[in-house]
Amino acid sequence: MYLSDARARVDAVLERWGTRADALWPPPVPAAVRYSLLSTGKRLRPTLVFAAYEAVGGTAAGVEAIAASVEVVHAYSLVHDDLPCMDNDDLRRGRPTTHRAFDVATATRAGYHMVALAARVLAAGLDTLGLDPDRRRAIALELYRAAGAGGMIGGQALDLEAEGRRLPMPELADVHGRKTGALIAAACVIGGLAAGATPACSEALRGYGADVGLAFQIYDDVLDATATSAQLGKTAGKDALLAKSTFVTLLGVGAARAEAERLAARAVDRLRQAGLISPTLVELAHYIVTRPN
Repeated sequence: MYLSDARARVDAVLERWGTRADALWPPPVPAAVRYSLLSTGKRLRPTLVFAAYEAVGGTAAGVEAIAASVEVVHAYSLVHDDLPCMDNDDLRRGRPTTHRAFDVATATRAGYHMVALAARVLAAGLDTLGLDPDRRRAIALELYRAAGAGGMIGGQALDLEAEGRRLPMPELADVHGRKTGALIAAACVIGGLAAGATPACSEALRGYGADVGLAFQIYDDVLDATATSAQLGKTAGKDALLAKSTFVTLLGVGAARAEAERLAARAVDRLRQAGLISPTLVELAHYIVTRPN
């Protein structure tokens, strides 16, 4: 229920910004942006923003735009990850990827524009909450550091370089800790900062987010090895086709599943040790390692 409610809150913001796209960019980019933003998805990252915000005591309305900005960054990353020069995928969230629905040039431009759009959405959210300059700066840095060379983009680069190589476990964990985990951890920290989290509380949320972020990727590898493309809404077995190391190829399905569950449990322990009592964050950690897709 919490996840579906959070999705509705975020989608309302994305819809509003999607309708403004025609005034911001020439066609066909606005249509490609809307196609990418408004596809069905879990909205896990903005949901974590909400949950962390509430866990720290946030009650004010208006955090939706801040949460939505994280989803815009994530959506842009999917558009570019699917391009022929990257993972070359045809299916995303149960329908053709953006470059298949439009063309490579339009998808590339749409992704670039979504990076700028995320900044607009974030600024609007920060204005709505009326946060002080230091907290505004901390939230913005958190989002774009997670998206940059030390996070998501750097992880994608390492992932591409790893094609055809068998990576040892620490190196594989580093790749996906950046590519997937960094933005998930940032979502948790951003939600906490928006509610006034102390440095100690922020670090507990970062640790939780890093653990559930890596658990998410490990469980993704389990699903990739055990589910169909129709069940997943994306191409199953793609990493095997690209000769990429996965947690399943290194550990096997059973041990990979157990490792994801271990990380999810450790994430929850981090919160308890910091005195953060959040049934929602506990529930989300469990969901990440039990979801159907």
